Amino acid sequence: MMRGMAVVGSPRRRLEGRAKVTGAVAFTADLPIAGAAHARLVLSPYPAARITGYDLDGARAIPGVLAVVTGADLPELPGVPGADLPLARGRVFFAGQPVVAVVGETEAAAADGAAQIQVDYEALPAVFDPLEAVAEGAPRVLGESEMGLDDAGAHGTNVAVAEVADRHHNVSGQVFFKQGDIDAALAGSAQVVKGRWTLASVHQGFLETHVSAARSEPDGTLTIWTSTQGGFFTRKETARVLGLPLSRIRVVAMPVGGGFGGKICLLEPLVGALARLTGRAVRCQLTRHEEFLMGRAAPGAVVDLELGADAEGRLTGLRSKVWFDNGAGAGGLAGLAGLMLCGAYRLAAYDFAGYDVATTKTPVGAYRAPGAPQAFFGLECAVDELAERLGQDPIEFRLRNAAREGDPRPDGTAWPRVGLVECLESARRHPLYGQANVGVAVGAWGGGREPAAAACRVEPDGTLALHVGYVDISGTDTTMAMIAADAFGVPLEKVRVETSDTSTAPYAGMAGGSKTVYTVGPAVQQAAVEARRQLLEIAGAELEAAPEDLVIEDGHVQVSGVPSRRLEVGHLAGLAAQFGGKYPPVLGQGRAAVTQQSPMFTVHLCQVEADPDTGSWRVKAYAAIQDVGRAINPPEVVGQVHGGVLQSLGRALGEAMDYEEGVLRSASFLDYELPAIDQAPEIAVELIEIPSPYGPYGAKGVGEPPAVPGPAAAANALRRATGWRPQNLPVSWEQLTREARRPAPVAT
Repeated sequence: MMRGMAVVGSPRRRLEGRAKVTGAVAFTADLPIAGAAHARLVLSPYPAARITGYDLDGARAIPGVLAVVTGADLPELPGVPGADLPLARGRVFFAGQPVVAVVGETEAAAADGAAQIQVDYEALPAVFDPLEAVAEGAPRVLGESEMGLDDAGAHGTNVAVAEVADRHHNVSGQVFFKQGDIDAALAGSAQVVKGRWTLASVHQGFLETHVSAARSEPDGTLTIWTSTQGGFFTRKETARVLGLPLSRIRVVAMPVGGGFGGKICLLEPLVGALARLTGRAVRCQLTRHEEFLMGRAAPGAVVDLELGADAEGRLTGLRSKVWFDNGAGAGGLAGLAGLMLCGAYRLAAYDFAGYDVATTKTPVGAYRAPGAPQAFFGLECAVDELAERLGQDPIEFRLRNAAREGDPRPDGTAWPRVGLVECLESARRHPLYGQANVGVAVGAWGGGREPAAAACRVEPDGTLALHVGYVDISGTDTTMAMIAADAFGVPLEKVRVETSDTSTAPYAGMAGGSKTVYTVGPAVQQAAVEARRQLLEIAGAELEAAPEDLVIEDGHVQVSGVPSRRLEVGHLAGLAAQFGGKYPPVLGQGRAAVTQQSPMFTVHLCQVEADPDTGSWRVKAYAAIQDVGRAINPPEVVGQVHGGVLQSLGRALGEAMDYEEGVLRSASFLDYELPAIDQAPEIAVELIEIPSPYGPYGAKGVGEPPAVPGPAAAANALRRATGWRPQNLPVSWEQLTREARRPAPVAT
């Protein structure tokens, strides 16, 4: 037996917190690599063009320049899409695509060399709007071989893609969900809301820009140090792009200065190719301007929908089309949008069509709950409008229609135990609800799934060395240490977390999709339990007692009820780690393959004040109620919700990748409107705990759901404050002064 240590569920400081706040953590840019050269990039100013010539002599004449490299200098990479090549070869697909790399002894020499590069281009037809891109006669953005879906499975967004013979040449993927007779359902509705909702592309806004370094080793392997959310995923992508075996690449995942889905794999193939070509270690760090131009931001989307309800307030049917603007990439979020649109509420009939569309802009990537903010913006605004037209309370209306355990989902599965009803009921009781100018919105996330492994070694000093392979970007090291401490039976201070590179670490997926604790946590729990079992076997032999009669307490193993018969944990582990020892070393291993999702729901309340005369508005107060399964470290869970809320609200407050003819005009923090501290409201967080049967100690994911409802919650609050509900975000002062009407507020 084991007495509970009461670690899980108690507030604990981050293990790495002191090192981060004191600046002791070394990021990739701080890493001393002997003899490392530096790379600077020349980016295309054209969104679509053929490269007709280079003038490289001026760069080569700069003192300290070691190499000037174009796409033609690198090996041909069949099967790699043109927009994903380390350097453009023959043509460019977006403004910001790397065309030339200059490698110098110093960063200044490389930058001076890059400034001397001249590239000749022949402009090609381009298309920048997803709806225009799927129109008849639109120019082809990508070649036929470049339209395969990106790997979105790590975020839990993998949905079967429908192949239709007449698929438009700029559609990389399309997904359809149908049930019932949608025409009859809408025709028989008492009220039908119909409209179009659009969200702009947004950047993740992290502080550390992309930075990677690579070195070609004497044995022919390639070592890469990089700021990435997933070492194993980066190794796979780099091997694919460079045409190398996985075993020849070692990725050292460094501390990440912010990612949110945007730090997956970008520079690693390029620095790897440059290192192999020059025979030198090469480091490349993007400037902030370059980060905006070539980093993979979140896609914009256009959502058309018709939603009906009967006179009693029961939803009758939904017809929807969604177009994701994926830039010069394949994307892959249409299916997830359909799951959310058609599954969050009970619907007798629905007809959904989702399209991943290529346009002549920078390829997009993931950003906290990819695809969900776009889907729920349209859905939650339409649900709110229906409740208003029927004269029903917004939360009561949602409760009447909320998905519950056992309800079917569009992909043919059934909802497991979910917390939507509990979150709505808690929101209804919240003191903010019922006040003036308060909007409500629901958000959800299915959750990612991926196998994982972990190891737990007991040291002769009585500590646990936990060996994992994920990247900690949100305090997950502390959470894993808490899981191991509780499972083994030692204080948290006795656990040390070790993350090594891809050549030695246990496998784990990328840190994304709210799945790290959910998928790696069970492996950690298993490893700690197995290490405990092995230690108790040794203790049983030494104390001449059955292992089941032993307990671990205060750093000792003792016979239950006999405190005098005990031995230190470290002493027992040391017996298995010494010359002539008769016991095998204590090394617990855990392996898990969590194949079931534990979907997460959240409900947000947003209070605003607005002045239609000036177009100014602000968020006064905010509340987020979220089902987290089990909060292993409650303060960190609350912190995740706080961050997600503000990132979500940023989509309404001003964040937007502002393109003009395919060229980004908001490519700096001066032009890109991240929310400032004076725009951040007080955020009340309430955690609902409905344990998952699969997550460690019942935990579910946390990070994605709070980033979802903000746009709809803000839009619905503005409706109550001004009589106008925005359908195109972010909200501009011109929109508000033009559309809002002070005499027509809507009662809550």
